[in-house]
Order: sequence, then structure tokens, then C-alpha cells
Amino acid sequence: MPHMYILRCGDGTYYVGSARDLDHRMHQHFLGKGSTYTSKRMPVELVYAEEYESIGEAFAREKQVQGWSRAKREALIAQQWSQLPGLSRKRARE
Repeated sequence: MPHMYILRCGDGTYYVGSARDLDHRMHQHFLGKGSTYTSKRMPVELVYAEEYESIGEAFAREKQVQGWSRAKREALIAQQWSQLPGLSRKRARE
């Protein structure tokens, strides 16, 4: 089954991706061959994954989460569902 997934990189940043075969994709990332971004930020750790019926759905979710702030990604990883809507609102000007 296809997945959208989030990796925590060695430098503390997050990488959001999608894959038809998550196990195979993680193997590639762990070898430093998953992507240019992650290969330069080893080691990587899988911190979150969602399963989808199609790779198209997984890819759409990947693109959605890539547009999120770090705080919103961290709430998703922590499964703090109630915090997600509040993190979507634009901040008021200071």
C-alpha cells in the first residue's frame, strides 16, 4: 500500500515523502540513496506514516504536508489532532 511519510533528519529537519513501497523506500533512505536532501542529513528516522489506497492520494497528502509549518508537522507526528486546525490559521500581525 502507498504511504505518505515523514522522516526526522540528523540535523533536526523534516523530510516529507510518499512511496508505493514504504519498506523499500526506507531502505533506500537508510543507505543514503533515498534523496539528495536526506543523503546530506544522515542519519534519518521514520517518525510518521499514513497509508493510502493509491499513490496519487499519498502524493497529494505529501504535497499538503510539505506546505505546513514545522509546528503543524510536529503536531501531526505527535498525533495532537486538536492542535492542527489552530496551526492552520494565519497569525495576526504584531
